[in-house]
Amino acid sequence: MSETATQSGYDPYGTLIDGNTLRIQRLLPGPIERIWDYLTDSELRRQWLAAGDMTLAVGEAFEFVWRNDELTDPPGRRPDGYGEEHRMLSRITELEPPRRLAIEWGRTGGVTFELEPRGSEVLLTLTHHRVPDRSTLLSVSSGWHAHLDVLVARAQGRRPEPFWDCVEALKEAYEQRLPA
Repeated sequence: MSETATQSGYDPYGTLIDGNTLRIQRLLPGPIERIWDYLTDSELRRQWLAAGDMTLAVGEAFEFVWRNDELTDPPGRRPDGYGEEHRMLSRITELEPPRRLAIEWGRTGGVTFELEPRGSEVLLTLTHHRVPDRSTLLSVSSGWHAHLDVLVARAQGRRPEPFWDCVEALKEAYEQRLPA
């Protein structure tokens, strides 16, 4: 998991930057416009996170549609309690193409994606703000980590590891890494 982040000198694990804000980074092959498309184009985004057409304007609402069993082949074993599909309404709160996208994230605050060119690569910094409790923090940490690992593999033209297996392993790792 996250071999590229480690090789590039970035900690593959998310870190708490205050009591309820998670930050996680990945170095991806550029150019920046290509990675921006992975964030904003429904067809590309569904390959690593969730589908959902979005009108790129501050204040615009959209719906994320997750089908995590379709992210990898094989998908791994889906944990009990997770359905085949999950939906969430969201709204764009900040937009600076192709460098910054911020969105509402259901009941767990907001998420900001920042892109910064680094030579022929792009540093993606994801910040999940206002995570309400430890249980949610462990879930979003392992989830973002696994989804971003799929993004790295897709952007590099590699086959990603089974998604659900990674999520389960990462939950245990984050339980140990993040302060109680």
